[in-house]
Amino acid sequence: MPAKKNSSRRRYSKAASNTVSSAMRRKKSGTLRSGKGGKGGKVKSRKQAIAIGISEARQKGQKVPAKRSKKAA
Repeated sequence: MPAKKNSSRRRYSKAASNTVSSAMRRKKSGTLRSGKGGKGGKVKSRKQAIAIGISEARQKGQKVPAKRSKKAA
């Protein structure tokens, strides 16, 4: 019988999840901005808000999976 995959393993840390949810709350309240130093425009996309939250978690050194590498052409 093949080995069972461990599906309960956390890919993102609890702290990283909190950072992403914080970004989502800021998006909802209209204070989340794109770009360095908040000089960019207001974030309107849900996907962009999640990406910003994950990026912030990486900068804080929280457990986040590595970015996917581009496949060789």
